[in-house]
Amino acid sequence: MDDLTTSPQRWAPIALLRRLLKPGPRRLALIGTLALSFTGCTTLSEYVHNGFKVGPNYKRPPAPVAEQWIDATDVRVRSEPTDGSCWWTIFGDPVLDSLVQGAYQQNLTLREAGFRVLAQRAQLGIAIGELFPQSQYMNGDYTRVNLSGVVANRVGAPELYYSQWDFGFGMSWELDFWGRFRRSIEAARDELDASVETYDDALVSLIGDVATNYVTLRTLQQQIAYARENVRLQTISLNIATARFKGGQASEMDVNQAQSDLSNTQSLIPQLEIQARQATNRLCVLLGIPPEDLAAKLGQAPIPTTPPEVVVGIPADLLRRRPDIRRREREAAAQSAQIGVAEAALYPAFTINGTIGWSAEEFKDLFSGQAGRGVISPSFQWNLLNYGRLLNNIRLQDARFQALVAQYQQTVLQANAEVENGIIRFLRSQQQARFLATAVAAEQKAVKDAIAQYEGGLTDFNRVAVIQERLVTRQNSYAVAQGEIALGMVQVYRALGGGWQLRCQPCDGAAPPFVAPGTETGEQLPHPQPVPDEKEKNAAKD
Repeated sequence: MDDLTTSPQRWAPIALLRRLLKPGPRRLALIGTLALSFTGCTTLSEYVHNGFKVGPNYKRPPAPVAEQWIDATDVRVRSEPTDGSCWWTIFGDPVLDSLVQGAYQQNLTLREAGFRVLAQRAQLGIAIGELFPQSQYMNGDYTRVNLSGVVANRVGAPELYYSQWDFGFGMSWELDFWGRFRRSIEAARDELDASVETYDDALVSLIGDVATNYVTLRTLQQQIAYARENVRLQTISLNIATARFKGGQASEMDVNQAQSDLSNTQSLIPQLEIQARQATNRLCVLLGIPPEDLAAKLGQAPIPTTPPEVVVGIPADLLRRRPDIRRREREAAAQSAQIGVAEAALYPAFTINGTIGWSAEEFKDLFSGQAGRGVISPSFQWNLLNYGRLLNNIRLQDARFQALVAQYQQTVLQANAEVENGIIRFLRSQQQARFLATAVAAEQKAVKDAIAQYEGGLTDFNRVAVIQERLVTRQNSYAVAQGEIALGMVQVYRALGGGWQLRCQPCDGAAPPFVAPGTETGEQLPHPQPVPDEKEKNAAKD
């Protein structure tokens, strides 16, 4: 092995380093070129092409998108472009419109997401500030000194007591030679875009939840109405059975069976009322108000009806319409910039340190011409012998980026599946509702005929009981199927990502918002409305 003190080959790098350390802009450029050549992952041409920044320039990754919907050939599935920004208005229900507007203004989860946008916007401002001198300060002090006159080896001083006034400025500026700070700004801007998309996604979910719970409530109200109507019919049957038993025309078994059927149907009502109250409680939370019985405010209304067809556009539209997809893509973009931040640590950091100030014994002389002082100190720092740690940090950031790309692609797949699920639910529930409507109509006629025949003694009560039980089941299933049509429509438009546009502009002819208890005077809860710059929004969509 060569000895460091004798081998010229060992001494050559040290001699080169000494030459590089001599001041001069040409040598500074030479250091940068050697750094890119010897240690970097980015070539010189890539460094120039990237705008004098190391690390990769982000490009939106490909996403697996279907060419068309599975049921695209169904005439009820229309693939032309659609807005979908106020999709809930297709139900033509002013109560639902009012609930959506109220939830938008009062929902606390949405308000939390809004403040997170504001926080991320401030974080972007901090990142931009790092591009300028990172340390800037002003200092000043006054000192009164008393020197000892009896210390060893004392050199005579003209004064044992004197004052010192100091005032000045200083700064330390690390130049963004490799793009570390600019990459950090890119990451912060992408994270801001992602926070805006998170807000939009929360708004899409909020509107979908309000519509879902509202349709559920109306469906339960319809089920309760059917149950009460069946209670009325079964009460008539019980009265007939009781009269026939007292007249000796029927056995007590008919009375007991009629009473059992009636009580069983009556027992359905409390359970349905429990579910209805739970639905209104969920609506209260979505509205940002304490749970209360909203029945008086919402009243009774039929299950919302939908148009016979649904406008869904094409699957590729999901990439720009769904906020959660855009959020995942922006998160991947932010992580891509972090690769450049990590790679910049491989290269030397160039810093300019400087101070300027004034010093004087007397305050009146502090700002005189002779009191001035100053220092400027360019320097560089290169983290040597740490390349295993630094390279692994680059690999770490790249692995995180690849994971976010996979997450983005998975979100696209999931979004496609959610739309397909909503479409098939909407289409098949229409068929189911048509069949059940026919079944209910026939069953109602059969119940009427069976009661008349039993009252006339032409049939036994068992036949009446069976038909009445079937009517209860058919009507309950019919109400559920009607609700499923509306819920299928809600699921489709929610999966398509419609509704976030509400923060940009209100819907035409929108109903007034649902007024929360305690705010009847028109007072509204504080609610930030984050509207990003057009550049930020376009970056999120591109």
